[in-house]
Amino acid sequence: MRVEIWSDIACPWCYVGKARFEKALAAFPHRAGVEVVHRSFELDPGRAKGDVQPVLAMLTAKYGMSEAQAHAGEDNLGAQAAAEGLDYRTRGRDHGSTFDMHRLLHLAKERGRQEALLDALYRANFADERSVFGDDERLVELAVAAGLDADAARDVLADPTAYADEVRADEDEAARLGATGVPFFVLDRAYGVSGAQPAEVFARALTQAWGERTPLKLVDDGGAEACGPDGCAVPGAENPR
Repeated sequence: MRVEIWSDIACPWCYVGKARFEKALAAFPHRAGVEVVHRSFELDPGRAKGDVQPVLAMLTAKYGMSEAQAHAGEDNLGAQAAAEGLDYRTRGRDHGSTFDMHRLLHLAKERGRQEALLDALYRANFADERSVFGDDERLVELAVAAGLDADAARDVLADPTAYADEVRADEDEAARLGATGVPFFVLDRAYGVSGAQPAEVFARALTQAWGERTPLKLVDDGGAEACGPDGCAVPGAENPR
């Protein structure tokens, strides 16, 4: 079974939701049979690379919150993160474009390091003091920490077209599936779970999706020869060779 997760590094609920999903997945009896794929989604796709601002300023401007409301929201997110064992800085973070991070995540996917890089980016954005925005070398450091080659990461960051189509394809697919926000979880293209749901909700979704998988329906092959564990059928022979 495949679980696809659309998320954005700038999304605090994606950070929390990933931890809750992983808690459910770790306890799932069929964990070994579940493939997890992370897909791109930008909450602020039109933001220029150099346009970086404090999170609280972004919240008050974009959502019309008062400064007190923005502070309260961050405090609540900090508490939710702490409940999942995650570090979260409620003050002093900033916000910017995540497009380059998503491009690096596609490189990491090719190299088998996607999960490691995503975790590194989340920790850096939500827990570390040093910003992840507007500094390519910071992203290179995180890529290397996740097991990627520094020069390969620099090459991607230096070429704005590298993996850009892959990022846009993920975002287009999210729109086709009806995702208007993240995190968005799709189980075997049959079930969707929106938001940072409790681990119990993810556990029920995994169980339901696993139990309702549709067996493959075979078209009548008319007795055509085939190979199996015991060998290959040979026309006219008594036993397979």
